[in-house]
Amino acid sequence: MSDAETVKQVRKLSQLYAYTSIQMHEAVARQAGLSGTDHKYLGFLQEKGQMTAGELATLTGLTTGAVTGLIDRFEKKGLVRRQFAPDDRRKVFIVPETDVIMALFEPLYRDFRQRHEALLAGFSADERTVLDTYFRQAIALMQQTTDQLNDL
Repeated sequence: MSDAETVKQVRKLSQLYAYTSIQMHEAVARQAGLSGTDHKYLGFLQEKGQMTAGELATLTGLTTGAVTGLIDRFEKKGLVRRQFAPDDRRKVFIVPETDVIMALFEPLYRDFRQRHEALLAGFSADERTVLDTYFRQAIALMQQTTDQLNDL
């Protein structure tokens, strides 16, 4: 296979991986009583930690009104709480309730995580290094593209 064909094949596999990931996360979200989009935005909060609604709006690209609705839905399910900043009561942080989130999602991901770990264990250390390098660089490239598009 030529280099161009290999690159095309890897690009197609990467797209298929992304599409399949969306399908899986949608299924998990439905089981958790969320939309797939809400599930991913909750993941932002879980990953980054507490932030203001404005920061979440910037991170997600959602309007502040849409973020308010999102936070309301999460709060109703006990997944986040609003917390006033101690130095400025006008400033409100959205704080993820990590224990509640983990209790909700861990059982839904348990089998996948175990099988995924077994899959990765089947690769040599060198192969895992290549995978790590690819994903880190691909993530950086996607983030650069996202930033460029957001700056237009």
